[in-house]
Amino acid sequence: MGTLLWRRLLSFSDGGLAMVWNKLNRISLRMRKILLFIATLFACVATAFADEVSFEVNVQRVVAVGEPFSVEFTINAKGSGFEAPTFEGFDVMAGPMESHGSSVQIINGKTTRTVSHTTSFVVLCPSEGDYTIGSASIRSGGKTYTTKPVTVKAIVESAAAGGQSGAAAEVQSAASRLAEDDMLIVASVDRTNVYKGEPVRVTYKFYTRVAMGVEGQKMPSFNGFWTQRLNIDANRWVREEYKGKIYDACPIGEYLLFPQQSGELTIEPLEMNVVARLQVQRRRSNDPFAEFFGGAQIEEVRRKVASRPLTINVKALPAGAPASFSGAVGELEMTTTPPADHIEANTAVTYTVRISGKGNLSMIQAPQIQLPTSFEQYSVKSSESIEATSSGITGYRQFEYPMIARADGDFLIPAVEFTYFNPKLAKYVTLSSAELVVNVAPDANATTSGPTAALVSGIAKEDIKFLGRDIRFIKLGSADLRPQGKLFMFSGLYWLLVVAMISLSVVLGVWLKGRLKELRNQEALKGKRANKVALMRFRAAERYMHEQNQKGFYEEMLRGLWGYMGDKLNIPAADLTKESIRENLSRKGVEQEDVERYVAIISDCEYAQYAPSVSGRMEEAYLAGVDIVSRLEGVIGK
Repeated sequence: MGTLLWRRLLSFSDGGLAMVWNKLNRISLRMRKILLFIATLFACVATAFADEVSFEVNVQRVVAVGEPFSVEFTINAKGSGFEAPTFEGFDVMAGPMESHGSSVQIINGKTTRTVSHTTSFVVLCPSEGDYTIGSASIRSGGKTYTTKPVTVKAIVESAAAGGQSGAAAEVQSAASRLAEDDMLIVASVDRTNVYKGEPVRVTYKFYTRVAMGVEGQKMPSFNGFWTQRLNIDANRWVREEYKGKIYDACPIGEYLLFPQQSGELTIEPLEMNVVARLQVQRRRSNDPFAEFFGGAQIEEVRRKVASRPLTINVKALPAGAPASFSGAVGELEMTTTPPADHIEANTAVTYTVRISGKGNLSMIQAPQIQLPTSFEQYSVKSSESIEATSSGITGYRQFEYPMIARADGDFLIPAVEFTYFNPKLAKYVTLSSAELVVNVAPDANATTSGPTAALVSGIAKEDIKFLGRDIRFIKLGSADLRPQGKLFMFSGLYWLLVVAMISLSVVLGVWLKGRLKELRNQEALKGKRANKVALMRFRAAERYMHEQNQKGFYEEMLRGLWGYMGDKLNIPAADLTKESIRENLSRKGVEQEDVERYVAIISDCEYAQYAPSVSGRMEEAYLAGVDIVSRLEGVIGK
């Protein structure tokens, strides 16, 4: 019996385990389906909120014949299966070269990740003409993306205006190597014959063939014009051809000019003070880096560049302008919103006139509205929404005329007229609204008693003037004036405030004197710590040297060398130049050889920084910098 019971228990256990196992399998299958559904949902949401994929080509549109340049195909997602264009007519020097990049930004808790995949080629145009880069394609996310064909213009540059070659170029000064047309400001206008009030768009563009910087500029006065500046991208440099040469061009200003008088008006030149940075060849016997660098260094040449003056012929507006003309010029429209034709006396209403379109909207004046004598009109309220674009000023000006009808009856408000001059049609155009008949009902809150409500027979209601409301009754008899309170001057509080102000002035003077003394001490302390600060910069440069980071090394070396001179000699950063260093070190009694060596080390570091293709000997520059600072500290640090 025991054996039978045990077998039944085993049989029941096997069946129970099998049933449990089947249930677990079914639950696991359901869970897998749920998880798959959630993953699919998240993928769909991520795809919906993902940035739009773009595949673009970046290339210079103007190049010189025989000049190598890069063509980059970039997609802002992960891509595969890139198919390059044929580059028909080009000479392919290198490529394809692939690079990948990604970045993550967390701003206010929002994480943004960008991915880029770039394939680049180095090509050149063997002869003059227009070359077309065909379409490239790439696959990303199951889709194929293609670029649009791009045309590149290759030109043969004209010979430079000046310059030498061979051995003479090695000793040629930077100023003589800079041609007159290496830096230009070109001013252009969209038209030269306009009517008075018709806009002229003037654009200023800077062209350069050398590395440069800007120290200041002088804008034209635009005499005779009303000026509206346009928004431009002043940092958008592009390559352009100008008079047979290739320049790096950047817009520096764009304006809409509205002439305010007729005749010939002159747009004065735009002037800029620029600094050209040129690599020149010099041989100096006392330069320890002359052998390594071949005497090359970066020199600055300052020059004033100006555009040419432009002349605009402004035609006077035709005679016989209507009375409703107030100087508006352009292509305009008028819409009016009159008050209701049934109002109640002593109720405020508004008549609205809107002038919209393109023209000199900022100078438009409010049209005149003729109201019945029983209507009181208040100050006109104006509002506007104007946008200045390269094609002109567009938008609207709106005028609101508040008014109150003081008498009941039927009144006629004449049509509102507005006249403008259309330059395209060369004639005046008058816009007119419809006449308006307003029925004014009596004021329900008005009383019929008192002198203000009396009506005189034979006098129109709108001619009645209300009396007794603007002048108060004058009280007769003695004034019976009595003094109120006491005079503040020469009182106890008055003298207390005088003593307090004198004491405050004394305390403030003592504090300012101590503050000036403290500032002098800080300048002296800054000079004493100059050596330590320079050594900290040199240690940072040494770390970059061990990491073979040439750019970081020379940046830290220059910061240490320039910063040491500024702190030690108390020279402001704006006045810190190589000439000021020479002058101040000579005044401190430093030998001329050490002075020239210090300036030469700065020049060599600048050259290595501006010409990264030349690999400088960082260790020698580091040792030379530390040595010269130590030598100078022994002379001017005492």
